[in-house]
Amino acid sequence: MAEEQATEQPRTVNIDGQSYRLDQLSKNARQQLANLRAADGEIRRLERQLALARTARSAYAQVLKQELPEQ
Repeated sequence: MAEEQATEQPRTVNIDGQSYRLDQLSKNARQQLANLRAADGEIRRLERQLALARTARSAYAQVLKQELPEQ
């Protein structure tokens, strides 16, 4: 019986339209890539937090309008 061998494609990263193999990047380049990914994750987290705060602010403004005396 023939066994299939796993032919894994080398992992790559695309930076400014250029593909780079991760196994060919320097240790420092891989660290900077990890830093970049961490920063991107933090930006996404902060954007979600900002969306929640904006939604809450909008709700508070609506309730405030209802509580104001009519003019």
